[in-house]
This record gives sequence, structure tokens and C-alpha cells, in this order.
Amino acid sequence: MTDREQFLEQCSGVFEHSPWVAEKAVDSGAISDFRDTDAIHRAMCAAFRAASREDRLAVLCAHPDLAGRLALAGELTEDSKKEQAGAGLDRLTVEELAEFTGLNTDYVARFGFPFIIAVKGLDKRNILEAFRKRISNDAETEFQTACGQVERIALLRLKSIIAE
Repeated sequence: MTDREQFLEQCSGVFEHSPWVAEKAVDSGAISDFRDTDAIHRAMCAAFRAASREDRLAVLCAHPDLAGRLALAGELTEDSKKEQAGAGLDRLTVEELAEFTGLNTDYVARFGFPFIIAVKGLDKRNILEAFRKRISNDAETEFQTACGQVERIALLRLKSIIAE
């Protein structure tokens, strides 16, 4: 298996359901060391940022709602399942679930993509605080914030993959 093939096998899911990001990053020639997490992350973020707004929006839309219907149905990707469980989103009270559901609905209606936050190191209280605050952002600010969070999630996932 070539370095490219191995990289794509390991890293195609770093940007949720968007293997094209890993493909563009590796094909750019910007990755010379496949153990250098920071260089890989820079190359992947450069590929993501160079994409059209529509393609970046598709990446945002590929993310699941936090504590949403996919989580309840057990249909999250393995990465998303671990991330949400680590933040306690799999152990919400009825009231907390109702608040997440309402915020998810309002957020998607307002911005056209799900609320995205890198949950590692956060708990459900921190996440709800960020949710409540960010829902009042203007559309461009929130698009940029969500893209930044996608990049942070990618870095955390890369660190997990490369450390293995």
C-alpha cells in the first residue's frame, strides 16, 4: 500500500463524510511526512479553505446535530459517537434533551447547517452556553466560526489517528 493509499484509508473521515478534503490535501504535495500531524492538518485546512463556499457548506451540513436524531438512533459515525459521549451528550436529562432539540431546530432554520463545536474538553453545560451565545451571531460570523470548529475537530481527530 502506498503512503497516499494508507493516508486516505486512515484520514478520509477526518472532515465528516468529506473524503475529498484528504484527497485534495495529499494530492497538493504539501504533505511530505505522513507522521507530521501539524503539516497534515495545515494541508487539509488549506484544501478545505480553498474549496467553494458551497463545498464548505456541504462539509458543515455533513455534521450531525449535537444530541440529535442520529445520536438517538445510534447512527453517528464512530468519531462523532465518541466525541459526543465524551462530552456527556449521550446522558442528557429530558429537559436538557428538549433544550438541545429546540436549539438545533432554531439554529438550522437560522443558518442552514447544524451547530458545530469541537466538544473535546467541554461538558454539556459549556456546549449549551456556546450554543445559546452563537445562535445570535450574524450568518457570516457563524459560517466562519463553524468552519473554524470543523478545522479544530479535524486536528483532534488527526492527533487521535496519528497517535495510534
